[in-house]
Amino acid sequence: MKSSRILLTVATGIFSLWSMNAIAQNTNDVQKSQVETIVHDYILKNPDVLVQSLQSYQQKQMEQTQKSFDKIQAMAPKFSDRIFRQNNDPVAGNPNGTITLVEFSDYQCPHCVDMAPVVEGVIKKNPNLRVVLKEFPIRGPLSETIAKAALASQKQGKYFQFHNALMSTKEPFSEDRIYTTAKSIGLDVNKLKTDMKDNTVLQQLKSNTQLAQDLQLMFTPVFFIAKT
Repeated sequence: MKSSRILLTVATGIFSLWSMNAIAQNTNDVQKSQVETIVHDYILKNPDVLVQSLQSYQQKQMEQTQKSFDKIQAMAPKFSDRIFRQNNDPVAGNPNGTITLVEFSDYQCPHCVDMAPVVEGVIKKNPNLRVVLKEFPIRGPLSETIAKAALASQKQGKYFQFHNALMSTKEPFSEDRIYTTAKSIGLDVNKLKTDMKDNTVLQQLKSNTQLAQDLQLMFTPVFFIAKT
């Protein structure tokens, strides 16, 4: 492995800047209303205060993200074989490509959904690109079920087709939605359900989870790219 570079997308949120509950703990309803009015009027008259607070928060988030980025990047070479050449990983693009892009993703992650057509476009434009897709279900039991179904679809030779179909699903996920999507691309749903319980599928998820823990990944998507 000659080199590696990490790209990551982090979902950021805006936390409440004012906790009225804390202020109101020792006040009655009239006092609470007065405090809320004062705060509301102050923000209306001094909007720059709110903007500055948001900018300060976003700056701190960016600094924290950069620290995480640097830490993952520093650790990546130690786990390069497991990142780029782990057994049974689904591979798209050119299996023999000399440049490999690895993505850790969750089908219920909106940022992963946004990136799916980008990855597909990159594959079409770069015939020397090998893409490794690592199921990393971090959004609860349903995400894990979707990941199992996706990995099980390898046994029918339709992983990437199913992957793209799942990523482009417009309706909220449910078990019925998973299997309806599978049927729509020609998968044998009964076989899929059986294969989801196969030890190779379960072991693959376990290996991905362990690798993510070793890399201290706590978000999706995460991309690794290197000459391989």
